[in-house]
Amino acid sequence: MSTLAIETQHLSKEFNGKIAVADLSLQVERGEVFGFLGPNGAGKTTSVKMLLGLITPSAGSAKILGAPLMDEAVRARVGFLPEHFRFHDWLTATEFLTLHGRLYHMPEECIQERVPQLLDLVSLSAHASKKLHAFSKGMLQRVGLAQALLNDPELAILDEPTSGLDPGGRRLVRDIIGDLRDRGTTVFLNSHFLSEVEVTCDRVAFIKGGQVIHTSSLASLVEGEISLQIRAQNLSSETVDAFASWGRNLQVDGPRLTMMVDDETSLPAINRLLVESGAEVYAFTPQRLSLEELFLKVVGDENN
Repeated sequence: MSTLAIETQHLSKEFNGKIAVADLSLQVERGEVFGFLGPNGAGKTTSVKMLLGLITPSAGSAKILGAPLMDEAVRARVGFLPEHFRFHDWLTATEFLTLHGRLYHMPEECIQERVPQLLDLVSLSAHASKKLHAFSKGMLQRVGLAQALLNDPELAILDEPTSGLDPGGRRLVRDIIGDLRDRGTTVFLNSHFLSEVEVTCDRVAFIKGGQVIHTSSLASLVEGEISLQIRAQNLSSETVDAFASWGRNLQVDGPRLTMMVDDETSLPAINRLLVESGAEVYAFTPQRLSLEELFLKVVGDENN
């Protein structure tokens, strides 16, 4: 059995001569929570639709759970929560999930057992008999998540799963994703809430202009560069010049100095240099970059 839940090689999609996805090459390991990040218009939604077999790629190849994209048996082992869903709002929550269970050809006794479990999981048991048109945006998001987990998927593709949710709802989704990881389920997560991605994902890929430009473990990204802020008096020009060997983007504004440091092991040496040079140190503050800062660094500001 392949160790990869998703594998794509040079996957692309054109619409009437316009390139939506230029070169999607990804490897997502089974059992990991994988973040798929990029600015609006980067090709994320088109990529997800190709992975689900909803649209046909123009070029390239891909496998899901070790099988070709259009393999129906494999697609039955995938759960999907779309960003822009259009649910049957004349149905109750129970009826909606029962319908989808039958579309999966699940046995009736399995559906009757699974539906209440999932409604409880997403904190909607009290609203099981309420029609979806009476649901709030956040409640619809949660019943959509229940739908995505109905078939106990090996791979769950979640497109903006915390959209419309309050902080409590986002915490609920984080806990559910954590439980899925513990059970060995692969989660492919597309989200604009970078703070959620930062505490949820194992690895992330950045996509821009329809092409993956960087893939890395989240730990190595967040534990990498450090922004160091120093406030000190009596900083000599020689001391400032010596900092160049440990970092870059050095900026000095009176007693305040900021720089980027690649490795935290440099911090004791920098502090020691300050003391030995006779500088009077009032603040020495290293800060790791947030995922939002890293996102802007890697893909840039979409408004510029």
